[in-house]
Amino acid sequence: MEYVYLLLFMGLIIALCLFINRLTDKLNVPSLLLFIAIGMIAGVLLRPVFGNVTDYDMGNVVCSACLVLVIFYGGFGTNFKEARPVAGRALLLSFAGTALTAGLVGVFAWCVFKVLPFAPDIGWVEAMLIGSVICSTDAASVFNILRSRRLNLKYGTSSLLEMESGSNDPTSYMLTVVFTAVLAAQYGIEGASAMGAGQIAGMLCAQVGFGAAFGAAFGFLSIYILKTIPFNMGQGGTIFVLAIALICYAVPSVLPGLWAGNGYLAVYICGIMLGNARIPQKRDCVRFFDAVTAVAQMMIFFLLGFLATPEWLIRPEVLVPALLIFVLMTVIARPAAVAALLLPFRARANQMGVIAWAGLRGVASVVFAIYAISQLGEGSLPYDLFSIVFCIVIISISLQGSLLPVVSRKLHMLGDSDNVLRTFTDYQDETDVRFVKIVVGETHPWAGRQLRQCVMPREFLVVLILRGDEVVVPDGNTVVNPGDLLVTAAPEFENREEFGMFEEYLGENHPWAGKTVRELQLPRGTLIAMIKRGGGTVIPYGATELKAGDVLVCIKIAAHESDPAEEAKA
Repeated sequence: MEYVYLLLFMGLIIALCLFINRLTDKLNVPSLLLFIAIGMIAGVLLRPVFGNVTDYDMGNVVCSACLVLVIFYGGFGTNFKEARPVAGRALLLSFAGTALTAGLVGVFAWCVFKVLPFAPDIGWVEAMLIGSVICSTDAASVFNILRSRRLNLKYGTSSLLEMESGSNDPTSYMLTVVFTAVLAAQYGIEGASAMGAGQIAGMLCAQVGFGAAFGAAFGFLSIYILKTIPFNMGQGGTIFVLAIALICYAVPSVLPGLWAGNGYLAVYICGIMLGNARIPQKRDCVRFFDAVTAVAQMMIFFLLGFLATPEWLIRPEVLVPALLIFVLMTVIARPAAVAALLLPFRARANQMGVIAWAGLRGVASVVFAIYAISQLGEGSLPYDLFSIVFCIVIISISLQGSLLPVVSRKLHMLGDSDNVLRTFTDYQDETDVRFVKIVVGETHPWAGRQLRQCVMPREFLVVLILRGDEVVVPDGNTVVNPGDLLVTAAPEFENREEFGMFEEYLGENHPWAGKTVRELQLPRGTLIAMIKRGGGTVIPYGATELKAGDVLVCIKIAAHESDPAEEAKA
């Protein structure tokens, strides 16, 4: 019966996290911080019954599995069209920036432990392990704050941060694996062997190469299967995507020894490919992973809080090094890495300031710390790695996360729309523009009239007429016949397999910006139904000029070919 109490406990915690989340807007603090607090409170209350809960092996398994889902959905939600202009800079920050930050933080950690009289003496490898664990910008924290605060940053900064935070965890993980292996050899742990420079280089190449290769391979394979093979189950496509995410992480990770690939990198690449492909049941996938990753984040942060021992966190040998390392990392290491890599691109000072400040540390850092402890054994390191990293994460989320909107506003980096959702592939699911069908009977007042003569609300636009097996793209002169099914753009939508709606955001570098509608070479059966510009809506015609910042609501006929005569008339 013990499992029943465990399920009861899990259900109560998830429900409590959900209700507590409602307070975050009023308190103006990241919701993830409250999940950690709930975990710590639960740990304090249950510790007299169960004793100190420091099962790092269990924590490593649960947190790693949840982190896979978070990283996959981070890639799935990345709008690569929007991120393409900044992809080079984002990837440079993800790899070179993360490694540079790790090196600087490692140097700072070594100096901090040497200066403090009550801190243990550590070597360079132990110091570099701290830098490796804490060097990545946390995807879960960044996505959570950008989405919850709906921050749209200028100059493509939202997309840059989104891609950087989603793709730099693999770099941090690779460095953690390398320095953990070196320390395991130094400590004489069973099964560990000394590693030379060539073996370390080979391990890094395998991590990147096999991780990227498996991610791309599973991405192409899953897209092909989703487009060509129907599933008999109603949500078969969504279940298949979940299975692919788990398989894509596991396969490169189980390769033997130095041939093991980076599963986090693989699952992130696979997520980007699936999220930017037009696959069936994509909206269902978005809704499913929205819920699953929300639960995963709750579980990770709750479990991390549950594993932490509050009285250990306030010990001088933990709290003081954590504070000093955080300050040096936030004030020197992260800004130095950002400036060194972005200055050649002539990045603006305010943009670099926001990017430097947005280097939030979060769940990935603590998960990697748990991994290192589980591999080396609890008590092997001369310092309490988990507690130090945990303190840094708490300070980062509470300080940097809470002040990110303020810093962005003070540096004049907020975009006009103040909405970051358009940089995610699921943005169209956040809007209230939907389809409504109108069946025209014999006695309908529109029967036998031209569309221009039909009285309808200003918000309505007739975008398609389904006339038997014929699909008509109408204009004002099109006559409505009895028996027609009119598809109008309106606040509600009943989906059909024959057509779909998607949005196209025109960024500053989009090739359509500055052109008129008639100059576009749209695929047959595609219609720009409306343009969302500023706070209003524009119904376009051929001479309408498209501007940077416009959101085009487009209609795509999938199952039928449009009538060329009607196309020419339109």
